[in-house]
Amino acid sequence: QVQLVESGGGLVQAGGSLRLSCAASGRTFSTYTVGWFRQAPGKEYEFVAAISWSGRSTDFADSVKGRFAISRDNAENTAYLQMNNLKPEDTAVYYCAADNVRHFPVTLREEYDTWGQGTQVTVSS
Repeated sequence: QVQLVESGGGLVQAGGSLRLSCAASGRTFSTYTVGWFRQAPGKEYEFVAAISWSGRSTDFADSVKGRFAISRDNAENTAYLQMNNLKPEDTAVYYCAADNVRHFPVTLREEYDTWGQGTQVTVSS
């Protein structure tokens, strides 16, 4: 079983950057697909990005394409979400999630069975 802990959130001005980390415990992290989701106040969870277990495949929501990058370091049991050119509408709690599904991409919240506690990202205008 994998456990996830996000970090790296904070307050940033529009146009700025943040890098979120998702640290995993457990020896099977390298076999898990990792996804990032976000939830803004009063809104539903929104898929942001996903990366396959090998790191060779990635997928992004249209709203973040060209601005966000996802990566992972299986040796360090960590996944990352690099967020550039942030906009006020990116303000949300960001969650990483993992599952050992074999198909890709994995964009639905219900397909992930392991979640972190979330980290707040606030982008000021």
